[in-house]
Amino acid sequence: MSDPAQVTGGQQQRALWLSTFAFTTCFAVWMIFSIIGIQIKQQLSLNDTEFGLLIATPVLSGSLLRIFLGVWADQVGGRRMMTLVMLCGAIATWMLTYAHSYVQFLLAALFVGIAGSSFSVGVAYVSKWFPASRQGTALGIFGAGNIGAAVTKLLAPMVMVAAGWMMVAKLWAVGLAVVAILYYLFTQEDPSLAERRRTGVKPMPFRAQMAPLKNLQVWRFSLYYFFVFGGFVALALWLPRYLIGAYGLDVATAGLLAACYSIPASLFRVVGGWMSDRLGARKVMYWTFGVSVVCTFLLAYPDTRYIVKGIEGDIAFHLAIGLLPFTVLVFVLGFFMSLGKAAVYKHIPVYYPQYVGAVGGVVGMIGGLGGFVLPIAFGALNDLTGVWTSCFMLLFVVVASALVWMHFAIRRAERRSFPQLDQQTDLPEAIDAAAAYRCQLRKQPV
Repeated sequence: MSDPAQVTGGQQQRALWLSTFAFTTCFAVWMIFSIIGIQIKQQLSLNDTEFGLLIATPVLSGSLLRIFLGVWADQVGGRRMMTLVMLCGAIATWMLTYAHSYVQFLLAALFVGIAGSSFSVGVAYVSKWFPASRQGTALGIFGAGNIGAAVTKLLAPMVMVAAGWMMVAKLWAVGLAVVAILYYLFTQEDPSLAERRRTGVKPMPFRAQMAPLKNLQVWRFSLYYFFVFGGFVALALWLPRYLIGAYGLDVATAGLLAACYSIPASLFRVVGGWMSDRLGARKVMYWTFGVSVVCTFLLAYPDTRYIVKGIEGDIAFHLAIGLLPFTVLVFVLGFFMSLGKAAVYKHIPVYYPQYVGAVGGVVGMIGGLGGFVLPIAFGALNDLTGVWTSCFMLLFVVVASALVWMHFAIRRAERRSFPQLDQQTDLPEAIDAAAAYRCQLRKQPV
């Protein structure tokens, strides 16, 4: 039972789809402040920096907990940890309705963030059910639970307009508690945990699980995830506010259009996992970063008016991204971010099969911290510069840095493993070998 290949297809599918549904519900709760935060901002008269801190606070606690809960999921089992996370998140979300001051809301938001730590628990649990050749696809399907952000953006505005933000919190809390009970009743322990119990083998100590974190490679993967996931979370939280401020939309329309970003940034993670299994995670990461650089550059261009001194007088130009082009660009950005999220997590079981919980927890934590830091930075940039598109300027810098680091790391690995790649030669066999090696490298994550 310790070998995923010996597990039946029905067991695999049940574990995968129930975990994906649970993660979707957790993510919907984790993103609740993206909608209710708008009404709370008005209620407390917050500026953009204070608003950014409020909506990002659940992301902070959810991110910091990921590393510990990922390790504990490896040790005591993902089924029990996932259930515990959901029940704690449900209680915290209900208690949110008792907050009145800004400090109380921040404290409540810290506990709501527990729901976001479900990702590392689910990764550790789901990966145990599948062989390495299928883990990219399986984790891509599980990661599509990010669609919970779109669920909140589509449904929460209607509930909030009809009954206020407190009703949103109560309904989301009850929903999470119900899913927690169903999850515990219909899932079973992962194969490796069942085998450990049968043989009496003790789980790997916490310190030993932390050993791979000495590798710089782990932190490079974390930077990738800082953009593809942290940037996704930050925009999922910030876009409703951005659309209301920059384009003058109402909260329901802003939530609907923001879902045009959240949906592709979630669902197509499945495609990213499949592509990473078939084409190689590295190639998918190149596509992700390359297209994201272009999209964030275009989105970063501010609404600008030019006056050119012409021969017969002044010639005025107005350059700005309209609402439709903006929606298309964020859709494309969300699509490629979703591919990148799956590609990053394809790396981890390949390189660190015995440390998925620890390494996945660290990478998820850094990515989640991006979702905490970036919304605060977005708000601060708004207050400091007065330019709406400053958030995309920051994202452009982040993704360009990740692309440069990835490229030079890959080139360094190529030169180290195949020195003749840097040497000019007229020997056909050397040229063929170099070409073949490059082909092989493109299919392997680095």
